[in-house]
Amino acid sequence: MELLLMSNWTDVQSTPETYVFPPDKRPGKLIFPDCKDIPTIDLEKSEGLERAEVIEKIMKASQEFGFFQVINHGVSQGLMEDTMSVFQEFFGMPAEYKASFYSSGTNQSCRIYSSTLNYHKEDFHYWRDNFTQSCHPLEDHVQSWPEKPTRYREVTSTYCVEVRKFLLRILDLICEGLGLKLGYFEDELTKIQLLSVNHHIPCPDPSLTLGMPEHCDPNLISMLHQCAVPGLQLFKDGQWLGVEPVPDAFIVIAGLQLKVISNDLFTSPIHRVVTHTKDKRTTIGTFLIPSGDFQIEPAMALVDTGNPPVYGAFTYKEFFSTFTGKDCDAQSALGCFKKQLE
Repeated sequence: MELLLMSNWTDVQSTPETYVFPPDKRPGKLIFPDCKDIPTIDLEKSEGLERAEVIEKIMKASQEFGFFQVINHGVSQGLMEDTMSVFQEFFGMPAEYKASFYSSGTNQSCRIYSSTLNYHKEDFHYWRDNFTQSCHPLEDHVQSWPEKPTRYREVTSTYCVEVRKFLLRILDLICEGLGLKLGYFEDELTKIQLLSVNHHIPCPDPSLTLGMPEHCDPNLISMLHQCAVPGLQLFKDGQWLGVEPVPDAFIVIAGLQLKVISNDLFTSPIHRVVTHTKDKRTTIGTFLIPSGDFQIEPAMALVDTGNPPVYGAFTYKEFFSTFTGKDCDAQSALGCFKKQLE
């Protein structure tokens, strides 16, 4: 198990064959244009006279991109730096320690794996290690988290609480923008919170492989905390565009459930990660996920005779099973729940 983790590898001189993607799937070129139009939201302004303007920007970004960056979000720079440092330390821990968290299943509250959970069934592997932990409510999960580095539980606990508050603030602003009752997205729609960290070691030839596949997020809403090393890409208008890290910013991504609840008003973006030749890259993702048995459908306040529901009702468990059964293809999965409009 230890050998599967890329963070244990040293002095990699060439890309192993099982990480080389077919020509139609690999990035190919190494230089991509940056997306210059991704909106940046100053969340601090939402507490004052510019609240309506901030909401309008979030709504527009959610419709056009499904994607925006947030500054002045309320999570301190010190906590962001400490959390990133803790995870970088964790991936640098001895191989046998990390191996104790290795799992190819989804039942563990805390698990590390390489590429994807289906590593042994894959034809091609993604250039990453992933560490995922459940983190809400904290008291149900924290005892399963790593005890090393020594600051791990203390720092990560604080971070998980603060980023949850941040995402709920964003969802409240979306409620206002959509005309939904405040708190619409709380409780069952955000019951599960996962923290997922991707770690990419330098790759000898980034043109041949990928750090993460192209995908849409199946959950409600996601947040990415990037390091300074670029790699995230957004697919828009028929091309891949780089997302340059903004210092101390969080990236917010609308998941497929938000697309459904908004009755297709919002988009959920296709994105992926490419690798880097010289630098390690660590990113921290937080995902708010509905409870499995909760019924999801377009919000009734957004549906009328002139704007009928695009989707029928389903549970998140049903959707996720369909999503994975369709090889995580968002359009195919959503198509299974679309209504036949008369």
